[in-house]
Amino acid sequence: MGLAGQWVLLAYRVPRQPSTLRITIWRKLDRLGVARLGDGLVALPADARTREQIDWIAEEIGEIGGSSTVWLAAAGSAVQEKAIAAEMRAARAAEYRAVVEQAEAAARARPGERGRVVKRLQGELRRIGRRDYFPPVEREVAQHAVRALATAAATAAAAATAAATAATAGAGAAADGVADAGAGSGEVAR
Repeated sequence: MGLAGQWVLLAYRVPRQPSTLRITIWRKLDRLGVARLGDGLVALPADARTREQIDWIAEEIGEIGGSSTVWLAAAGSAVQEKAIAAEMRAARAAEYRAVVEQAEAAARARPGERGRVVKRLQGELRRIGRRDYFPPVEREVAQHAVRALATAAATAAAAATAAATAATAGAGAAADGVADAGAGSGEVAR
């Protein structure tokens, strides 16, 4: 991902008060999947998208009275870069494992609940994927778990629809049979 060995770094300071502004910035950085290199220093692999996202956050920091600088840099060594990538991969792996656990739990839920969970987990996979710069093996496991849950939910929904259709058809046939029996009893309708 990104330029060979290039990283976009954001060095920032945010006012202590009100704390909600600091928390908002921290959450936005977290949603981007940044590597936290130190207090007030984060990094992402450099490409046009990550550079733009970091620039937006830097601008927002200035608007709330903080200070920030954006840097393009390379790690001092391949070992350091691999360590940063491993940290980012481990964070995404934990998120993917959480998706797998939720999919497995939902497989034991009521059929109607499964469909809702599938949609939520598909959205979660998309959100994680946007910040997954170094995909771990758990990514594929999570995608498979959500696909399996979606298949199970669709199968359960089809079975429920078929059962409801059969019950409706059966009730209709029974009602027709009662009407036919009444008509054949010799009674005259008045």
